[in-house]
Parts: sequence; C-alpha cells; structure tokens
Amino acid sequence: MIGIKTPTKGRIRRELEKRAPKLVETGKKTLILHGSKTNNVLNALLTEIYQLKRDNSVKYSRKNENIRPFESGGETSLEFFLQKTDCSLFVFGSHSKKRPNNLVIGRAYDHHIYDLIELGVENFKSMESFAFGKKLAPKIGSKPFFAFIGEGFESVEELKHLKEILLDLFHGEVVTNLNLAGLDHVFVCTSVSSNKVFLTHCALRLKKSGTIVPRIELVEVGPSMDLVFRRHRLPDEMLKKEAMRTASDKTKKKEKNVFKDAIQGKVGKIYVPDQGIGSVALPNKARGVKRERREAKMKKGAEQSDAKEEKKPRSE
Repeated sequence: MIGIKTPTKGRIRRELEKRAPKLVETGKKTLILHGSKTNNVLNALLTEIYQLKRDNSVKYSRKNENIRPFESGGETSLEFFLQKTDCSLFVFGSHSKKRPNNLVIGRAYDHHIYDLIELGVENFKSMESFAFGKKLAPKIGSKPFFAFIGEGFESVEELKHLKEILLDLFHGEVVTNLNLAGLDHVFVCTSVSSNKVFLTHCALRLKKSGTIVPRIELVEVGPSMDLVFRRHRLPDEMLKKEAMRTASDKTKKKEKNVFKDAIQGKVGKIYVPDQGIGSVALPNKARGVKRERREAKMKKGAEQSDAKEEKKPRSE
C-alpha cells in the first residue's frame, strides 16, 4: 500500500490548503506555453494574452517539443506543468506547414485535460497597431463585457464550445459587487460562418449624456483576429458529471407550516394558543379598592358573629 505523507513544514501545508477544493472557488489561473516552433504572430498573440491576464496567469517562454495536446502521450508534459503551476486553463501556440498559426485553448480538471479546442489565427492585429491613450488601456483586476453576435453561438456545437472556453478564459474571478469604473473593456465575438469567428478587443469610453448614466463609446484597442475552427475534443460524460458536481454548504432546515404558491408566493400558517383573557389579572385596580375593602370587612364581621353564636351554650 502507498503511504500518504503529511507535510511537516508550515509553508508546504499552507500551499496545499490553497490548492485544496473549496466551496467558493477562486479565479482560474492560465498557463501560456510555446510549441516546438512559433512565429512572430503567435509570439505577439501569446504575449498580449498574458498582458490581458497578467494578474492571474503564468507564461513560459521556452520551446516545448514534447507537448502535443490532441495526440495520445503528448499530454504528459502539459499535465505536469499544470500541476506544477496550479493552473486550470492553458493556451498553447505552435506553427507548422500543415497547421500554420495554430492556437490550442483547453481546460483541466484535477490537473488532467478536460476539453480542447484548436483554432487557426488569421488577420492578426496587435495592440501596437491601434492608436489609443494610456487611459483606455485595461487595468489590472478590471472586469470585461462579452458580446457574442450571431446565431451560430446558440445553434452550432463547435461555436457553443468556443463560447464556453472564451468565457472561462477572460472572465476572471467571480464577484458579487462591482464599481462602474471597473468595467473598462469588452470582447466582441462575431460568427462570420459556421467555422470562423471574428474576435476583437475594445475599450469603453464614458462620455457625458446629461443624465446619471453615462454614454458609452467603443474604441478598438486590440488584439484583433479571425479564428478559424479546426478541431475540438469534448469532455467525457462521466468526467463532466464529476466536474460539475457541487458541494452544498449547509442543508437548509425545513420550515414547518410554510408552502409556496404560484400566485400568492410564500404562504404560512400561524397557530395562536388560547389567550385565557378571563383569568388574567388586571394591572390597575385603583377604582374598586374601597368597595373591595368594605365588602371584605362586612364578610369578616359576618364570619365572626357566626363563630360567637356557635360558642354560646344552649339553655334547657
């Protein structure tokens, strides 16, 4: 049997507690990798993805010849890097004659490959090709908007899969409250055809509108590209069911005598016990005090007279 080693150092114990499963998960980290061969387009694209996610991503600049995500046995090195960096998303760029400007985006569950999607990058425009001020640059920790234009994202299986992965890649950590100034950029995805998507990144410029709500203008800041769909791999049904399973924090206590109605909403029954008003003592008896004393005195006098009559001897 394999023995389980418990960490002896506090630093290692704290690191393992961070990686342990949680009821409320933190933001997903992204691992950015280079293949055995890349060109200037992929190098610029991977760098700009890292800049957009630099608060929650890890980038490796060395070439990796052993990583081939879609081939059997080519996932071992990738899963090792995912476990080492504690990342659940990865972006892998490679270039070859058969698949030029190849971009692979995938997700991991328990540091194992969950699903994959392979895209070809065309008509790439970097951030440097757009003229915009530093005020429009996305800030660290800001949240983006997403705009998916086209019916393909609801009807085509491949585009629905791409939509899920893009949302996981760029949405960041889930929050409950957000300041309006924290929404400073938007990703616009347009389905050109069943296997081609135009992706661009725009900044939000707030202008005066004469009301409390400002007028919003979109300014393209890059990167901008066409993504051609090549191949994808969906997760296994059993693995998907296990990954989607959630743990309930606390079981809710059943409410007695409460039910919900479709029209009236929440309806409850209230049981009021017998109040016993007749036996309750009144708090103020100021008006009847003299009369009660007089009646008590008369009753006491009658009792004393009856007692004297009983003590007298009878005459024969």
